[in-house]
Amino acid sequence: MSPLALLGLAALSFVATHFALSHPLRPGLVARFGERRFQMAYTVVAFVTLGWTIWAFRRVPPEAPLWIAGDGIWIAASLLLWFGSILFIGSLRRNPAFPSGGMRRRMPTPRGVFAITRPPMRWGFALWAAVHAMVVATPAALILSAAIGFLALAGAAGQDVKKARLMGDAWVDWDAHTAFLPFARGGANPGMFALIGGTILFMVATWAHGALGAMPAGLWRWFG
Repeated sequence: MSPLALLGLAALSFVATHFALSHPLRPGLVARFGERRFQMAYTVVAFVTLGWTIWAFRRVPPEAPLWIAGDGIWIAASLLLWFGSILFIGSLRRNPAFPSGGMRRRMPTPRGVFAITRPPMRWGFALWAAVHAMVVATPAALILSAAIGFLALAGAAGQDVKKARLMGDAWVDWDAHTAFLPFARGGANPGMFALIGGTILFMVATWAHGALGAMPAGLWRWFG
């Protein structure tokens, strides 16, 4: 098997096991082993398949990119990554999808990044994947980015279906005030916590990108 095919198989295993354990297999496994043991097994499988994917990615020989990212692509990618960082940091605060957030009991009025999109953390990961696909357009990078982006957004869509079934009217009210696609229900202020924290994350992450030996990224590409 070629290194690229091995990467594809590893990435497929990462995505497929996530969906299988999150949806069709979860009820039966929880009933048999209990929630705690299931979560432990779920975590182990996720880390093993992700580790295999990263290992396979690193074994792919150097490849020629399918396109060369010029300044226009880099500017667009940097703005998307900044926005994704804001969504991610904003999702760490008052997230109703967290176990302590009360998602199944009562839905709060969406504020901050949750007024922009209801799965802000997953959009943060999806934008991270899209940005890497834009600027590192090798076949291996595209496979890895596609796996992460698909898992983030398809997983979020699957959670929407699950919550709608479990929550009933509470979900209908939540759905009426937020959207899956960012800004689909209009503009919203992400809040200072998300804006400042996301900007710091963006600056630190893009600085580390170059400091650790990869290509310069973000503003550091021009002003570093």
